[in-house]
Amino acid sequence: MFPLSSSMIARSRKETWLLIRLALPICGAQLAQAGMGTTDVLMTGRLSATDLAAVSVGSSLWMPLMLFMTGTLMGVTPIVAQLLGGGQAHRIRANVHQALWVGLVLGILSGLLLGFAVAPIFRLMNVPPQVAALSADYLAAVAFGMPGVALFQALRAFSDGMNHTRPSLWISLVGLAVNIPANYVLIYGGEGLSALFGTALPASLESIPALGAMGCGIATALSMWVMGLAMLRYTQRSRAYRDVSLWRAPTPPQVKMIGELLHVGLPIGVAIFVEVTLFTLIALFIASLGEVTVAAHQVALNFTSLLFMLPLSLGMALTVRVGNTLGSGQGELARFVAWNGVAVSLVIALANDLILWLAAEPVVALYTHDSEVQALAVSLIWLAILYQISDSLQVNMAGALRGYKDTRIIMIITLLAYWVVGLGGGHWLGMGGSGAPVPALGVYGYWIGLIAGLSMAALLLGLRLHRISRAEAQRLQPSQSGD
Repeated sequence: MFPLSSSMIARSRKETWLLIRLALPICGAQLAQAGMGTTDVLMTGRLSATDLAAVSVGSSLWMPLMLFMTGTLMGVTPIVAQLLGGGQAHRIRANVHQALWVGLVLGILSGLLLGFAVAPIFRLMNVPPQVAALSADYLAAVAFGMPGVALFQALRAFSDGMNHTRPSLWISLVGLAVNIPANYVLIYGGEGLSALFGTALPASLESIPALGAMGCGIATALSMWVMGLAMLRYTQRSRAYRDVSLWRAPTPPQVKMIGELLHVGLPIGVAIFVEVTLFTLIALFIASLGEVTVAAHQVALNFTSLLFMLPLSLGMALTVRVGNTLGSGQGELARFVAWNGVAVSLVIALANDLILWLAAEPVVALYTHDSEVQALAVSLIWLAILYQISDSLQVNMAGALRGYKDTRIIMIITLLAYWVVGLGGGHWLGMGGSGAPVPALGVYGYWIGLIAGLSMAALLLGLRLHRISRAEAQRLQPSQSGD
């Protein structure tokens, strides 16, 4: 595709360094936000199984909503990146303001859904009444935080597009630092504080009620608002955004700009929602296969998901690099940036495979002492080794395509590859559907479906990236030759 030469190798090294420098803070931010979920599970699990179940069920509802909202607002990243690359920083402010308006609406709607529309879903899921009641209280508390997290995600997408990814890392760490003590105080109340600090605790603190799952929801909402307001304050004060004058004056809603944002961002939100629901539905389907299978599936998925954070962050950084380069009118260079990022993702996937190969057994042993769960989880991780390459490739090809603002095709390919091939094929193999070539494979069938779905996504996204990057390079060639 590109002739290999010493100059090409030097350019690849430079571009790889720029990409990694953008990706590492994003990865740290993703891990910090994942840490909040881990904290919720650990602290409510120590209180009672019912509170843990309530938080787990509630998270399965608000997390997809938040990720859909996040994906939609990510549409502002390539818009900002292209405007910045094209020397049109003066146009960024109005576009970001439209993202804030969209985020406000999505945040309020999400909060209303969580506060008033969960009862029918609980009945459909056959959630036990006690768990449903606690989960409803948990979600009602989380609902107040949804506008706050929308504010954070809109400003994070803007900052990423400006090539400033570190603020999201530091502010995510601030959110985690708020979440941990707030969880402890609100979940366990004064009794928990007394156990921690002893009799020296003031009587006013000892009287704090233990709110359990609802307290966890309040702590989550508080963290969301702290992150949102901290990001707002940072973008006000930092000199890095001075050329944009983001907070100089509000821009009223403008249909054309909002339309462009939704044209780019809505397919991203749908694609992320499809991916999240894929894993949620698989977890529901395998629930009938027994506790050992469910536990092994969760252990293997959790371990591999942690390793996936770096390829995912690399894909988000690739959106920025491609958008910047394309905005400057350098179509051929944007094509190089995209495929260089894909090559880097392949190297990272191979490194992840090596980690899985060497660390599967000792890491799984940290999760559980049950020998049956350990054996099954390790065998699933061997299957995960097969899809690391296709998973890393597809997420970075999708990231590059977002840099081209070519997001609708990602949504279509995701629907086809994840739900039809991944989920449909996995269920067919797992449960031994009509015409299946082998007897029911159980959880292995679902993981084979994941391999097939991710591989198809990588293939189709690769073909699309080849086509769109070549077309853009040819389209922009005349302006380059005239410079």
